[in-house]
Amino acid sequence: MQSSVKGEYALRAIFDLAEQPPGTPIRIADIAQRQDIPQKFLELILAALKQGGFVESRRGAEGGYMLARAPELISVGEVLRFLEGAKQRKNTQRAARHDPFHGLWEQVDGAIAGILDTTNFASLVREWRERRTSYVPDWQI
Repeated sequence: MQSSVKGEYALRAIFDLAEQPPGTPIRIADIAQRQDIPQKFLELILAALKQGGFVESRRGAEGGYMLARAPELISVGEVLRFLEGAKQRKNTQRAARHDPFHGLWEQVDGAIAGILDTTNFASLVREWRERRTSYVPDWQI
C-alpha cells in the first residue's frame, strides 16, 4: 500500500481529531496549525474524508470537524485505501512470470496492509500519549 502527501495529511488530521474530546468540533485552522498542514489543502482533504464517512462537520461559530465514528473503529488502512485508491504495484501475469521478486513483493504488501488494517486511531493516540509522558529529558552536561 502506497501513501501520498494527501494520505499522510489525512492520517494526521484524523489523528488530531482522535486526540480531541469526543463530539467536540475542531476548526480547520487549529488542525492545520497543530499538524503543520496547509489549510487550503486540509479543507480539500477533510471534504473527501467527510464523503468517506470518516469525519462530519458542524457549521456556525462553534463549528468545525469531528470524527464520524469512534477512533477505535477507524483503521489507518481503510483511510489510506479510501484516499489513495488502488495504487498497488502493477503486477501483470507476464511480469509475474519474469520477476523473481513478485511473490516477495506480494507478501510485503500483505504484511503492510495487515499492520495498517489492525492499527486504529485510538491505539495510536494512546501510544503517542504514553511516549510523550514517559519521556524525561536529561539535562546533564
